[in-house]
Amino acid sequence: MMNGIIVIDKEPGFTSHDVVAKMRGICGQRKIGHTGTLDPMATGVLPVCLGSATKLCDMLADRDKEYVAELLLGVETDTQDVTGQVLARCPVEVQESQVRSAAASFVGEYRQVPPMYSALKVNGKKLCDLARAGKEVERKARPVQIYELEILECSLPVVRMRVVCSKGTYIRTLCADMGERLACGGTMQSLRRTRVGMFSLEDACTLGELQRWKDEDMLGHAGLDHAKLRQALRPVDSVFADCPALHVKQESCLLLDNGNAIAPQQTAEGEVYAKDIWVRMYRPDRSFAGIYAYEPDRKWYRPVKMFLEKE
Repeated sequence: MMNGIIVIDKEPGFTSHDVVAKMRGICGQRKIGHTGTLDPMATGVLPVCLGSATKLCDMLADRDKEYVAELLLGVETDTQDVTGQVLARCPVEVQESQVRSAAASFVGEYRQVPPMYSALKVNGKKLCDLARAGKEVERKARPVQIYELEILECSLPVVRMRVVCSKGTYIRTLCADMGERLACGGTMQSLRRTRVGMFSLEDACTLGELQRWKDEDMLGHAGLDHAKLRQALRPVDSVFADCPALHVKQESCLLLDNGNAIAPQQTAEGEVYAKDIWVRMYRPDRSFAGIYAYEPDRKWYRPVKMFLEKE
């Protein structure tokens, strides 16, 4: 079994679940999960976790994200993007300065109402399923954070922009809200995710490239070793590169393998870190075991999340 993260550059037309299904076939294992939904029309960065790294899925989904999007002004649709039914058209009489001012007004925290065409659940039912059945339910506005909103090009009625935002932000809804603020309506014309946390497009490969590497492995008789495929695999501990590293002594290795607490004197370094700092805990052979945090009251490191890998 392969353990780690492969960053996919998702192509249009695929759902996030489609990507996982295809990767299960390519990699020959079931334990695979994605780290956050991308709409079928969207492209770009989708970190996919394999093996023990599936425990990272929720953690990576919480990271900030960066997008390049195109807003089409003067059009409103039921899905808030150009794949939906047109609800209204309006002449676009705004100036570029007004567009830039409206964009700037969304930087910071703002309360966003999730779209009906989304995977969010209300009373156990997905909003998108309710929307397809012609039903609309009340959704509460949720606080989201727009860290950066840069206008890259303004060729009205199309506005191309770069957005850095918190988890839970719908760029479709941001486009619709900008159109509403400009009093002409708006919908998302295209979307490309360029970064999720530490993972960017420079780290990504396509499903086609993965398939080609698998085929080359088979031709080269690498077989289940997946030699070329593994070149795309990022180790689990790379996600925690900013955390200090500790290595348990040989006699304490069994404690670590069983997910027990580890005392500072049971590590080769013997270091004590502040309680709010996570540390990477390794075996004597330098293989990664998990993330720990120090508890001053008990004078030991307790496990936060274990990543015990099985080949």
